[in-house]
Amino acid sequence: MTRRRALLAALAAIATPALVGCVASAPAGPPASGEGVGEGDGPLVAFYGDSYTLGTGASDASKRWSSIIASDRGWREFNPSVNGLGYVRNRPFVGEGDLPSSIIEQEPDIVFVTMGLNDNFDYERVGEGIREAMIADFDRLIAGLPDARFIVVEPFWYTDERPESVEVIIGWQREQAERIGADYIAGASRWIEGRPDWMAIDGLHPNDAGYAAMAERMDSVLERLGL
Repeated sequence: MTRRRALLAALAAIATPALVGCVASAPAGPPASGEGVGEGDGPLVAFYGDSYTLGTGASDASKRWSSIIASDRGWREFNPSVNGLGYVRNRPFVGEGDLPSSIIEQEPDIVFVTMGLNDNFDYERVGEGIREAMIADFDRLIAGLPDARFIVVEPFWYTDERPESVEVIIGWQREQAERIGADYIAGASRWIEGRPDWMAIDGLHPNDAGYAAMAERMDSVLERLGL
């Protein structure tokens, strides 16, 4: 919390980040569900992610890992995740109206950040620009939600082959978690590795069994974090 307070003081006059260009297209397959706040009286938990958090490939939104862990804990889920989204990829603009701003508006108690997978496809073009965009997103989120607990997850990955950029972006994500004093969940990029039976028919996204496996792994880590 000392690091968080020091960083918040430095961000007191934070400005809206500059527009980040992107020439991305979303992964194949429709999303399982759009955004919405779950019912109940538990803590409000927001999920900032891409198709792997949106639940693309699942038969129903209730089968995605975020909804499974939220339901088990009595959390109210706010999940505006977007197919193909990255820190730079599929970001036609940055600022009012984007996902970080919609999450801030909800004033959640807990925020999961699961971004980074899709930025691998822009790594050769953008490089360190991904890290800069990542820093800008984290700065906005912690400035707008000073009392929220942040859970930063190692970016998911979906093939056994891993380009060099995967480890680079994982390192940047871990670096940001440490910088803001967030909880960090390591190893998520390998949670469905080597299990083609856990993949949907499009070969890009988990199926119900894959999301169930991800939820089981996430649940185990969250229990150790006291959540």
